[in-house]
Amino acid sequence: MKYDLIFVGAGLFNATVAHEAVKAGKKCLVIEKRSHVAGNIYTENIEGINFHKYGAHIFHTDSKEIWDYVNSFAEFNRYTNSPVANYKNQLYNLPFNMNTFNRIWPDVITPEQAKKRISEQASVMKGRVPQNLEEQAISLVGKDIYERLIKGYTEKQWGRKCTELPATIIKRLPVRLIFDNNYFNDRYQGIPIGGYTQIVEKMLEGCEILLNTDFFADREKWISSADKIIYSGTIDRFFDYSEGELEYRSLRFESEILDCENFQGNAVVNYTEAEIPYTRIIEHKHFEFGTQEKTVITREYPATWKQGDEPYYAINDQRNTELYAKYRTLADSQDKVIFGGRLGMYKYFDMDDTIAEAMKLCKRIL
Repeated sequence: MKYDLIFVGAGLFNATVAHEAVKAGKKCLVIEKRSHVAGNIYTENIEGINFHKYGAHIFHTDSKEIWDYVNSFAEFNRYTNSPVANYKNQLYNLPFNMNTFNRIWPDVITPEQAKKRISEQASVMKGRVPQNLEEQAISLVGKDIYERLIKGYTEKQWGRKCTELPATIIKRLPVRLIFDNNYFNDRYQGIPIGGYTQIVEKMLEGCEILLNTDFFADREKWISSADKIIYSGTIDRFFDYSEGELEYRSLRFESEILDCENFQGNAVVNYTEAEIPYTRIIEHKHFEFGTQEKTVITREYPATWKQGDEPYYAINDQRNTELYAKYRTLADSQDKVIFGGRLGMYKYFDMDDTIAEAMKLCKRIL
């Protein structure tokens, strides 16, 4: 059978393009290697709780157009992301704000005092250009905050010492001289009532969908069956790693159902000390203000990626950026195949960024 468009991957990027393509009268097939649609934003119901299987996803955007778009598929609640950091059984508010500063320095009461304390601790970097993440962090927030709330967490997350990580990773740290625990500055924020899976299912209405299907098991057949292929997998895999392997960080999740109503009192608690192997615990019911008798938690462990693992974060250091540029050149020479999404473009995207990039593609090809 011939299709106008075949989509490799059933995540948010491809679902957005597919939805617009169906509206434009295109015949679409979606191929997905997993047993479900929605990619990493997939949610399933456990004990009456919408469980974020692949880690916490909080929708936020400054774009009214994108906010209205996602709300056309599901009603969103008023959830505000206000994570808490646990360092040696002491709790701190994130992002860094007056609550955090007073907790670390009890004698700091006013914004002026906080600004002065940070400046004093950052003075060791005066006149110097930060050469790594550690120096960048100290120059922005001082030594105390860096050592308690950044160092251990970041080294677990990336699997490298902060002195070996580029300064650009935390070029901008949110520092607020107000009492505000809202992590995002965006105007719109929330969680879809009933989970994310329903959104992608509605987006893909009108498409033929093949689950548990590996595109690479019969790639020539699929490529010959469509006018265009929209590919959202890893770009280096498409080209058989001809230029070398791009690097990623992966994640491992340990989830359990607990016979208690409330485990930690917050949806996300980060564990910032190096001695605790996981970076955070997610308590899923709090995303939708759940009152169920039981609760579901997930411990999130960063992991070294190898072929066959799920790639979550591109490592955008100099080596990988140069390597991706070679693959981008190969991709641009393709007549039929278009590469998109965080893996096809080797870039971290928030969900609103993903939709924005998908809409750009729609304007180009539809």
